[in-house]
Amino acid sequence: MAAPKATAKFFTHGTSDQYEQVLKLYPQALRLKADNKAKKPEELIKLDNWYQNELPKKIKSRGKDAHMIHEELVQTMKWKQIRGKFYPQLSYLVKVNTPRMVMQETKKAFRKLPNLEQAITALSNLKGVGTTMASALLAAACPESAPFMADECLMAIPDIEGIDYTTKEYLKFAHHISSVAERLNLDADRLGNNTNRWSPHKVELAIWTHYVVSELKPELLDDIQIENGTTIPPNLAALHQNGDSLDADATVTSDESNSAGGMPPLNGKASATTAVPAAALDEDTRDTTASFADTENGSPAVVSAEDELGENSASSVSESTKDSMQDEDSNSISYSVKRPLEGADGPPSVKKAREESK
Repeated sequence: MAAPKATAKFFTHGTSDQYEQVLKLYPQALRLKADNKAKKPEELIKLDNWYQNELPKKIKSRGKDAHMIHEELVQTMKWKQIRGKFYPQLSYLVKVNTPRMVMQETKKAFRKLPNLEQAITALSNLKGVGTTMASALLAAACPESAPFMADECLMAIPDIEGIDYTTKEYLKFAHHISSVAERLNLDADRLGNNTNRWSPHKVELAIWTHYVVSELKPELLDDIQIENGTTIPPNLAALHQNGDSLDADATVTSDESNSAGGMPPLNGKASATTAVPAAALDEDTRDTTASFADTENGSPAVVSAEDELGENSASSVSESTKDSMQDEDSNSISYSVKRPLEGADGPPSVKKAREESK
């Protein structure tokens, strides 16, 4: 889990200069990935150069009728499979599409941009094209709006609990990436460095690079130290909203074969309802089951269940209350209601109270 945590910190707190430094390592990261994964490393490097540089120019050169041809669709699938997960059936399915259908559906999809949801819906009419493949086609056609949905990037975003290859999950992912691109551009403007603008696809490439290098050759990142947000001015940090405006309840995976096998919860989080602050990524050992109450000096103090409910609380807690306490997520922090302040002499005894009442 070292790579996801390190890249999660980079994703959240990296500055525009640090993202630039990491992006320069992309050729080395690609070589590391090729040598570690592909049987023919040079094939991945050649395909990646075609996908990142040649294909976008070809699509753009077609003007208002921008589209892809059958050969380009097949080639993009090949790039995606070698760079990520390989499923032979997907390579077969995309070849079944007719040249006319490829041109027709990609043209329809590209006309929908920058509306990512409508563009993905159009591309889903092509055989073998699920959400991940559709994101690859859109990133090539419009890198200013669409990032590629790489597993490495999904695993690095603190607010994404698991991997679901659905349109809903992709839109959430694209929102996170776009937020970072906006933050980095403002950061660059603040420093007077507005030469290179950050697009969602460019941000995605930097995150992918950081993840791969962290996993395979972390010493390349020794000169890039991320300091838990101290590198980001407060006015810029507010731009990163962790996707709160989007529904994070997507649990249904698509029928794309990339979802086979599933993925465990990421970044050490156990529940989609428990938000983990980025600054707490490395604080896995703290006890989060305690109840807290305010003390007179403003510092939180641990209060036991007996103290919280009174001297005889052990016998007065109902069975239903016990059950609800046991069923509570162990990773959540419960804040108790502050108790009323007692007098200087403490509470009167029951016996004394009776005597005074007489």
